[in-house]
Amino acid sequence: MPSLTKLLKVPVALALAASFTVPAVPQEPSQGPTLRSTVNLVNLFATVRDKNKRIVGDMKQEDFKVFEDNQEQKIAFFSKEVTLPITLGLLIDTSGSEQNRLGAEQEAASRFLDRVMRKGDEAMVISFDLDVDLLADFTDDRAQIERAINKARIGVISGGVVTPGTIPSNTGGTHFYDAVFLACNDKLVTEAGRKALVIITDAQDEGSKLRLEEAIESAQRTDTVIHVLLVHDPGYGWRPDVARKLSDETGGRTIEVSSEKKLNEAFDQISEELRSQYTLGYYPSNTVKDGRFRKVKVEASNKDYKILTRKGYYAPKN
Repeated sequence: MPSLTKLLKVPVALALAASFTVPAVPQEPSQGPTLRSTVNLVNLFATVRDKNKRIVGDMKQEDFKVFEDNQEQKIAFFSKEVTLPITLGLLIDTSGSEQNRLGAEQEAASRFLDRVMRKGDEAMVISFDLDVDLLADFTDDRAQIERAINKARIGVISGGVVTPGTIPSNTGGTHFYDAVFLACNDKLVTEAGRKALVIITDAQDEGSKLRLEEAIESAQRTDTVIHVLLVHDPGYGWRPDVARKLSDETGGRTIEVSSEKKLNEAFDQISEELRSQYTLGYYPSNTVKDGRFRKVKVEASNKDYKILTRKGYYAPKN
């Protein structure tokens, strides 16, 4: 599988074709707190909020029920995760629609990563517009991450390309879906533990080689949660429906952001959620290795609670 950093001069079309023609190594769920690979155990990271949208942090294993394809599963592993390392991907929309707010987004993103990152965590920074730029590969060096955030530049002004991207394209537009796919399929695929993408965008895609469904599948196959901070500038299109589909299907959240204050509040909410999760692990009663998508649902004994977790996973394949 070609890596994003090795595709510096390869067009998106060829890069994505290569990603599909090279046989993929099945991504197997992680096992328990040591995150060893296994073909059996399915891990779910869950955030619980009450009816007032406050984080609930005192739940026990017996307070949860897990269902796979409507069949209840026996929970084999449970813990409250506050110290398990997080691998973060920060994706910044640098298309023309963001030119009036990019500076505020960069400042808020830097504060967010400074707050959320702890020892053992790593982050990468990607910008996307006409192309997808890897501004910083995974690192725990906060200064390097901040420099990468500040390197992001608007890629389209009055129809002209200002900065050449690492994966150039001639189709124009905003390659949102391609950026999500490459972040998951080329970068997060090799990472273990908790993985999340935090994306600042209006969710408007123009020109991607891939469809929304393929972007979502890449996140599901790599167990990546997607959080979208949905920004909108009058005069430009936006797609709240796309943002919510990405986040809902992967166990994340979409937060609409209308001001710099709201942007900082949204980052604070994501930070709180990343540090207030439960881990639920189970051995599926369906042991067939058919590579198919399995729907997962987690319920709380308190019906007033809302649980945020991914909606399924892909079974191993023989």
